[in-house]
Amino acid sequence: MQKIKTALLSYGMSGKVFHAPFLEFHSGFELLGSWERSKKLIQQDYPNVISYATLEEVLESDAELIIVNTPVGTHFEYAKKVLLAGKHAVVEKAFTTTVAEAKELVALATEKGVKLAVFQNRRWDSDLKTVRQVLLDGVLGEIVEAEFHFDRYNPLLSPKQHKETANDGAGILKDLGPHLIDQALYLFGFPQAVYADIRTTRENSLVDDWIDILLYYPEFRVRLKASFFVRKANPAYTIHGKKGSFLKPRGDVQEDDLKLGKKPDLDTWGTESIEKEGLLHTEIDGKIVQGKIPTLQGSYYEFFDGVYNSIVNDKEEPVTGEDGLRVMQIIEAAIQSSAQKKAIDL
Repeated sequence: MQKIKTALLSYGMSGKVFHAPFLEFHSGFELLGSWERSKKLIQQDYPNVISYATLEEVLESDAELIIVNTPVGTHFEYAKKVLLAGKHAVVEKAFTTTVAEAKELVALATEKGVKLAVFQNRRWDSDLKTVRQVLLDGVLGEIVEAEFHFDRYNPLLSPKQHKETANDGAGILKDLGPHLIDQALYLFGFPQAVYADIRTTRENSLVDDWIDILLYYPEFRVRLKASFFVRKANPAYTIHGKKGSFLKPRGDVQEDDLKLGKKPDLDTWGTESIEKEGLLHTEIDGKIVQGKIPTLQGSYYEFFDGVYNSIVNDKEEPVTGEDGLRVMQIIEAAIQSSAQKKAIDL
């Protein structure tokens, strides 16, 4: 099997938890190492890899694929350098800080003939995979409304400075917002208009930490919400159709398992507790049906497998640069909407 030589641009939480375990597990990747500015940690976990001292060392290495998993405000600068070096790139969310930056990266990848993917791993959460299957099954009838939540209770400011200082990449809109927005676009397509309310609710916070975004579709509406002041969680996904409803709590176990150091596999990985199963209440063949729906298995492996096939077999990226661009268009429209207190046509 052809191996893709791959390097990371940081080995903090994202590199250690979300990327390296899958690059090691997937037989199609060879992890070369990571750029590490101060702490040299990657060799503790992977003794045979390199800790690169500079970005230039990474760009001049044998790496064919580089994962841009640095703070959001650096994504455009670093991804552009990666693409100009003729290397494939995976860029974490938020893809960029502006639509103009996203457009430039997409055009540059096309010009250089390299692959550009956005790391939207939560398309492969057990929650969303199950919601998508319910929609594909058509058991809810014509959709009337959907509401997605990514809520937490965490009134304390993050110790990571780049997350709490006023900069173009900080704030919940560009942290949790891209997950919610990408999931909505993945399931329902691009909306006609956006209305948003963006707030700061934590004491001494300098960045937005509460969002309420309404996406307008011709026949239905999708609401996306995220907050740090939710002790009792709402369902992560609530979908109402003309025949019935589906409510699903957040239950994907992959992030928690990865943080515990568990290694991915293809058998039991991403299997959540039955207590987190979603509730379906609908009408099927003239009969009212109410009960729990088994949750599908989550698998971030599928994202990396998609990246592998995009490079080796010239398939479309699992999440394209254009997908990232569309998310940024929603984010910019949301910022404009909140400032002007009106819906923005897209």
